[in-house]
Formats: sequence, C-alpha cells, structure tokens
Amino acid sequence: MKKSLVALALLGAFSGAHAQSSVIIYGTLDAGFAKTTNTTPGVSSPTTIGKRDNNKLGFRGTEDLGNGLKALFHLEIRLEPDTGTIEGVTRPLFQGQSRVGLQGNFGTVRLGRGLTALQESTTAYEPWSGLPNVAGFQTDLQVGGYRTATPGSGSDPLGPAGNSGNRFSNAVFYNSPVYRGFQLNWTWGTRENNGLATFIQGRNPTYPGTAPGFNAQYPVGRQGGAYPYSVSATFTEPSSAPRYSVMLANERNATEVSLWSVAGYVRPMPALKLMATYNKQDLDNVTPVSALGRMSEINSWVLGMNYTMGPGKLLLGYGQKHPEMVLKTKQASIGYEYNLSPRTYVYLDLSNKKLPAAVTSTVTTTQNHYSMGIHHNF
Repeated sequence: MKKSLVALALLGAFSGAHAQSSVIIYGTLDAGFAKTTNTTPGVSSPTTIGKRDNNKLGFRGTEDLGNGLKALFHLEIRLEPDTGTIEGVTRPLFQGQSRVGLQGNFGTVRLGRGLTALQESTTAYEPWSGLPNVAGFQTDLQVGGYRTATPGSGSDPLGPAGNSGNRFSNAVFYNSPVYRGFQLNWTWGTRENNGLATFIQGRNPTYPGTAPGFNAQYPVGRQGGAYPYSVSATFTEPSSAPRYSVMLANERNATEVSLWSVAGYVRPMPALKLMATYNKQDLDNVTPVSALGRMSEINSWVLGMNYTMGPGKLLLGYGQKHPEMVLKTKQASIGYEYNLSPRTYVYLDLSNKKLPAAVTSTVTTTQNHYSMGIHHNF
C-alpha cells in the first residue's frame, strides 16, 4: 500500500513538472461622461455614460508540454458597463478574440479570431495606444478610415453587419520570435465569412453596404474572392526601456482593398514619447465610378506625443485623412490621465474634428468631443 502511494505521488509530481498549466482571468471596466457635437450636421449627441476603452472580460491560459513547447488559449468577451449587456447586438460573444495555438522556439501559431497583424501592431505608434474612443486616432485617421470610409473596406468587410472591421475570423495567426529587436507578424484568413460565395465574374459583390456601379473584380470562372492576409514587420530597440521602434505593414482584405502603413516612435527622454504614422489605402476594387471619376486612394498621417509627469500623463495628437475627390478630415486631440493606483486612473479627453458633412460633400462640419471618466483593470 505504501509503495503504491509513493508511486502515485511520484507520478503526480512527474506529470506536474511536464504539464504545468495556468489560467488568468482579467478584465477592464471603463465608464464616464461623454458628449460629441454634430454627430450628424446640426445635431449633437446628448451627454451620455460613455466609454474610452473596450470593456472586457477575458480568460487566457498556457500549458507546458515540455521541451520548450506550450499550448495556449485566449477568450475575450466585450460588454457595455452602463447596461451590462454584450457589446453590439450582432457581434460574437467572444468579440475580442477566441484563439488556441502552440508556442515554441519557432514562435507562436494560433487559430481562430483576433486582431490582424497590422491592426495589432499599429497601437504602439498612436498617442491613445489604439483605444477606440472618439478622441483617439487608430480607428479612423491612423488606418485611413479603413474600417468605415467605403463599403468593402476594413479587415472583415464580408462579415455580418455591425461586426468589427479590424479582425479576421476563421484565420491563422503567426508571431515570430523576437530576434535582436526584429519581429514578423502574419495573419491569413479563409473565405468562410458571409457573402464570399457570391463573388462571380461580371456581377457585383453582395456584401453589407454595397452600392450599384462596382466593377467586376475576379477572373472568369473564379469564385470566392481573395484570401485576406495581413503582415507587419517591426524593429524595437532591444532594451527593457526601448528608445525607438519602427513598423512596416500591409493588409489586403477579401474584397482586395489594400492598406500600406509605416510608423515609428522615439523616446528622446524616458518621460517623452514622440510617434508618427503614414498610410495609403487602395480602393480600386470597391469604389464606383462617378461623374468625377473614381476615388481610388486614401492617404492619411498622424503625429502624436505622450509625456509622463509623475502619476499623470499628457496625450497630444494631430492628423489628417485625404481621400481622392473628397474633402480632408482634420483632427486635433488632447487628453490627460492621472493614476490613482497601478490599476486605476481617471481621464479627461478633448477633441476637435473637421470632416465632410457627407461622403461627397463640399462643405465641412466640425465635431467637438468631451469626455471624462474612470478606467480600471483587474
């Protein structure tokens, strides 16, 4: 009996050493007062309980498989803190991501749904760190309106209406090991999303928001459109406190809208971070021909700054977006964060944005945004 117990104990110890696993539960709650003027020309939104960041509940874990190999998973739910409901009525339960994969000396490979390589990489070069708030730049100017400017643009234009446009579903994700500061990130999507089977030579693509006048896009006899991909290459100074970083990225979605992006940041002193992004979007395949011609490009750029002052941080940004044959969008924003603890801060954001009153308007409208609130991580 004693020998059996000893053997069982040794077996348990051996299994634990070679199959250690851990699961982390985490989340973010962010809520505050927000108001935006001229959300439509002449109409301002009421003051609401809004949000600066995505509110989420997540689960991630790893299992040590031995010989440097790990299994990993990541699930993330999005929610609205003012009502307690799931984010968006048409979005997936695991809107943030749902991925499973392996990690080893070869890097990390995952399958499922998540941010594309380009969209995930750009957040390091934006003054609001990619937060999807009105004062930030990542969701519009930094990616040239890639998600919203034109039907068919965005990472997942053929997904259900209302679904996020900066993620791939039914995809493979790869992150290389970091070698002397260099890293390659790659995402490849299948053609499983809604509507892809309807792409046929000589017919218009039928995805949400399609307007008449689109050109045929694919060779005779070919169905399904393009396989979407996204790739980014980054170099960050190998240091615990890197002073500089650069990124080059390209993405092409299932309707063959393509986006090129180059970005970088420098830290001339530990408290100061200066950053810039420039990108160019190719819309030849999805924009109709009008009396003025075809809007085939969108160019945009953003300049930003973060300056840390004790427990506080100042955020500044200015950017422009210029679609062909359309008036420019110009935005200037300022924000301030004050840390109450390592996990909680309060914030104030102000933004001024001048944009066309309508998609092809020759008149601009001005939107002012004000928000203040509290952000907590757990």
